[in-house]
Amino acid sequence: MLFIVIDKERKRSITSQIYAQLRKKILCGELKSGERLPSTRALSKDLEVSRNTVLTAFDMLVSEGYARSAPGSGIYVSRAAELPPPKPLRADYSAASLSSERLPANTINFDSGIPALQLFPRNKWNRAVSRAFLEAPASALGYDDPQGRPELRQTLAAWLERSRGIRCDPEQIVVTSGAKQGLTLVAKCLLDRNGEAYLEDPSNCNVRQIFSYHTNRITPIPVDRSGIVTDALPRSGAPKLLFTTPSHQFPMGGILPVQRRLELVRFARGSGCYLVEDDYDSEFRYDGIPLSSLFELDGSRVIYVGTFSKVLFPSLRLGYLVLPYPLVGQFVEWKRLADHHSNSINQLALNSFIESGELERHISRMKKIYNRRRCALLSLLEECFPGQVSVFGEAAGMHIVAGFQGVTFTPELVRRIREEGVYIVPVAKHSALDGHADQVILGYAQLDPAKMKEGLLKLKQCLNTKA
Repeated sequence: MLFIVIDKERKRSITSQIYAQLRKKILCGELKSGERLPSTRALSKDLEVSRNTVLTAFDMLVSEGYARSAPGSGIYVSRAAELPPPKPLRADYSAASLSSERLPANTINFDSGIPALQLFPRNKWNRAVSRAFLEAPASALGYDDPQGRPELRQTLAAWLERSRGIRCDPEQIVVTSGAKQGLTLVAKCLLDRNGEAYLEDPSNCNVRQIFSYHTNRITPIPVDRSGIVTDALPRSGAPKLLFTTPSHQFPMGGILPVQRRLELVRFARGSGCYLVEDDYDSEFRYDGIPLSSLFELDGSRVIYVGTFSKVLFPSLRLGYLVLPYPLVGQFVEWKRLADHHSNSINQLALNSFIESGELERHISRMKKIYNRRRCALLSLLEECFPGQVSVFGEAAGMHIVAGFQGVTFTPELVRRIREEGVYIVPVAKHSALDGHADQVILGYAQLDPAKMKEGLLKLKQCLNTKA
């Protein structure tokens, strides 16, 4: 029987209500072409209205061509009446990595931290996920271990030792829903309103925002071309934590020398603070050899933050923390209260992806591609802006910083560049200190050379016509 709602309190007649709802069902295809409508007697009984009321509604449908009458047989939906529904919305846009902004799909997006998503091996990942789901124990479909699947933590420990020289126990690892959750757990566990945090500056604006929810005392520490300036650390301070990106300073790209790394460890030991080491894209290094992590220098004072957003894809939402032993219990409890656990099937799929060697093969492929795109961007900058651009951080990662002589990237200028279909982020957005007004971040991993050139030419036009 058809589902029709009659509201006898409405001013609109019951006949009109029946007609309108039947018409809608015909147009949207719920009542198919050639389908027989219920008898007027049956429908009037079901709706508890007079048969004449239903007859009149049917006559209206027939007179307007939505239905046809077959004497002795009944009333049928007209074959010409169905209007196919519009195709379901399939949104296509990109989201800025460090804000809630949505960018139109045709935007030339120089955002940082966006991998070449079109080149991700979906078939291989799909097989890993399917196999993980089919082979997972039934317990993996329920509430799982807040610390992370034991098999993934064991595999991560071996992978970190192989790839980064980090020796840790699987029990020191907490699997998170991305690096942001890891940093939120750091803030919840280590900071309070009176607890001070040191942040290298410029630094990821999301990190500063996360920490600011938990403390009013955030001290910026300047960076230079090599990374955080350890000589600028307040010697009398006693912060709870110091946030740093020594493998590839974000966003300026410096790679912290061993001497400064040792100075950071000495500072942490002397002040009693923890060093929060965000190793967000160290897999992509093009010049020189990788330096040791801070965690390797002193695992008792360092919290290591890792993510798979850059090497796989951001919507996977998997990251991890490597913690000093005394912190593990508190972090696991906060993780349990936050979301209980990260997606178990994705954890099992990632475990398989690493064990099979697919992760390392994928990183190796993308490193070659990103290196070519990096070189292309550097050449295009010189071609489009000869002698006018200073480049920072080109030795590693997925972005560079470009300083444009005589330019100040005001909000108005950035907006006009955005209106021309190019998305850039000024370094000043990530800084509480002065000195970065002429600098922007240019991510290259997700862009081919043709798109880079188109974007730089549009940027040049905006700079040449700036008010």
